[in-house]
Amino acid sequence: MTKLAQRVTAAVFCLFLAGFGLAHVLLPDRDFSPVENRSLEGLPAFSWSALADGGYTAGLERYLADQFPLRDGWMGLKNRMEYLLGRREFHGVYLCGDTLINRVEEAGRADQNLDCLRRLAEMTDLPVYTALIPTAAEIWRSKLPRGAESFDQRAYLERARALPGLHWVDVGGALADHAGDPLFYRTDHHWTSLGAYWGYTAVMEAMGEVPAPLGTAETVSESFRGTLYSTSGVHWLEPDTIERYVSGQGVTVEAGGETRGLYVDSFLDEKDQYASFLGGNGPLYIVRNPAAASDETLLVVRDSYSDSLAPFLSQQFAEIHLLDLRYYRTGVAQYAQDVGADRILVCYSVENFIKDLDAVFLAQ
Repeated sequence: MTKLAQRVTAAVFCLFLAGFGLAHVLLPDRDFSPVENRSLEGLPAFSWSALADGGYTAGLERYLADQFPLRDGWMGLKNRMEYLLGRREFHGVYLCGDTLINRVEEAGRADQNLDCLRRLAEMTDLPVYTALIPTAAEIWRSKLPRGAESFDQRAYLERARALPGLHWVDVGGALADHAGDPLFYRTDHHWTSLGAYWGYTAVMEAMGEVPAPLGTAETVSESFRGTLYSTSGVHWLEPDTIERYVSGQGVTVEAGGETRGLYVDSFLDEKDQYASFLGGNGPLYIVRNPAAASDETLLVVRDSYSDSLAPFLSQQFAEIHLLDLRYYRTGVAQYAQDVGADRILVCYSVENFIKDLDAVFLAQ
């Protein structure tokens, strides 16, 4: 390389760096990244004490990384290049063709939470139904890259099934029977409305009830990009669609002292479109349907998978209490007695259940 070529290369490189430095100064800082679905670091306040203990420089490093010009585009390009080089796992998420599947890791609460379930059955005379939902990593295990690691959910479900005093809901069997259907979103960890329907049929069969027919799907969004899209950095997949099979007409939801409909459509214009079911994570939702098939009250101890399950359950039960122990910490048996519940349904994804620290309230 001639000296002229070296000088041109150095000049271009310096202009490139200067351009990014200028862009960093001129472009406004962002508070939130909708692509990553998280808040971004702001410029840290300077103090001599923070400089001395390293807090300021660490904060400045995070700030520069988060506010880097065109950050989302560069991250997407980086991951695309790594994909072309053969990489199939991105931040704990497997890229399986056009589908993202979260890797499920073994968690320390797995055994204790099964024991909490067993103790709940001993503490109440009400029937307790256990509906643990295997995730896409189990139902679609054949889609995972060769050698991909993931927690053995099937073996865990067999252990849960053997617990005494509980009524088993074979959600895994129902999902496996329809594994060829779009049971889970391609860019999110939740099951789709169709997956929730097959879970609902398993619940009804375990309770000795006849499930309502599926009905006709109504597509309410064709632009859903979920949590796996955000965390993986794989940003070249087509968005998901969100469908509903239950109209929600005549059904009300009480939450935080307010009463609203079964769906919250305003979330369809936001990043977390899945929150349009019920309204997203919350401590307690009470769903009422005067036209339900029975006048029973059902207590559901749940995680967010139950958000899209609730519309189907509302066709059967006149009143449903959806209790999230992460936010509403109370003894489940006592709560069921206080509200006059006829049955208790414990409904979690396996991934959430094996690490849920708040499951201790099942046994209090």
